[in-house]
Amino acid sequence: MAKNNGELKRARKKKKSWRPLLLVIGIILVLAAGSGLLFKKQLALFAFHTFFENGIKTTLEDSYVPLEGDEQSDTAEADDPDKPFSLVLIGTDQRADEPARSDTLIYSVVRPKDNRMLLLSIPRDSYATIVGYKGDAKSKINSAYAHGGVSMTINTVEKLLDQPIQYYATVNFKGLINIVDTLGGVKLPITKDIVNKQKDHEKFTIEANKPIYNGQEALNYVRYREDSDFNRTARQREFIGQLFSRIKTFNNVTKIDDVIRIGGNNLQTNMKPDKIIDLAESTFKFSPQITSYMLKGKDSMKNGVYYYILDEDDVKFANEVIGKWLNPDTNVMDLRIEDSSN
Repeated sequence: MAKNNGELKRARKKKKSWRPLLLVIGIILVLAAGSGLLFKKQLALFAFHTFFENGIKTTLEDSYVPLEGDEQSDTAEADDPDKPFSLVLIGTDQRADEPARSDTLIYSVVRPKDNRMLLLSIPRDSYATIVGYKGDAKSKINSAYAHGGVSMTINTVEKLLDQPIQYYATVNFKGLINIVDTLGGVKLPITKDIVNKQKDHEKFTIEANKPIYNGQEALNYVRYREDSDFNRTARQREFIGQLFSRIKTFNNVTKIDDVIRIGGNNLQTNMKPDKIIDLAESTFKFSPQITSYMLKGKDSMKNGVYYYILDEDDVKFANEVIGKWLNPDTNVMDLRIEDSSN
């Protein structure tokens, strides 16, 4: 995934958090290109000192691509390590002869003090205002990345949800293949063959009931969307859980260095490597409790093109949920989403 700093210019004045590791964990695992930073408690510190401490900084330095204003905000004032922060997770999936688009788009809130993370999925075909494109024209939300990169994606998501974005991270899904293969494959609960057969889609078949699935099959599993976006996001969450389990096995601990390098080579973020490393040791011990939600809507055709029309009331509901999660004074019990897609 080519870097284009010219596309990333955007004034940013928001405060930063000193707890970015949870962000990176969410980014890399949720977008199916995980770096495997979570272990059983008895292995966590051993793995950190043995595999990460010396090599991770170099890998992540190449992944650091700040937005304009990031440098100034770093020294504006001391950060509150317990303050909730927001981020947008962008999974890109560039195909031959096509511009890169955001195949996965998730607005997330991390609450370090409560060890909780909100993952709000935005369907890739959602009909939305693309801020800065042809006078703020409406189109599929995943086209924002193709037309204006990270900056346009951030502006578009902020307008849709009417909530701020402090951080971003993009992950190239192609890195998933090497990661899964490095771990010796992954288990997936496929009880019926999954066949991608629409004429305008890449053709593939994933056989059911295999004991283990390789990287290409795992990528196809999380990309498959010929049933519904709801099922697609459910498959992504299932994959994340299975990847967690695979990483935690003792046999894969010695492979984590390779996994981190693969993940880092397919990652761009405005989170500084030093911030990640400084907090890695203390946060390895605990994995965040994740709450998932997907914006609701209905299928629609406009001029022969498929769109997902978001329900306005549900978008307002999502705005209220995000507001609660970003408010440091919100009680943990009030973070629950009754209509969660978990």
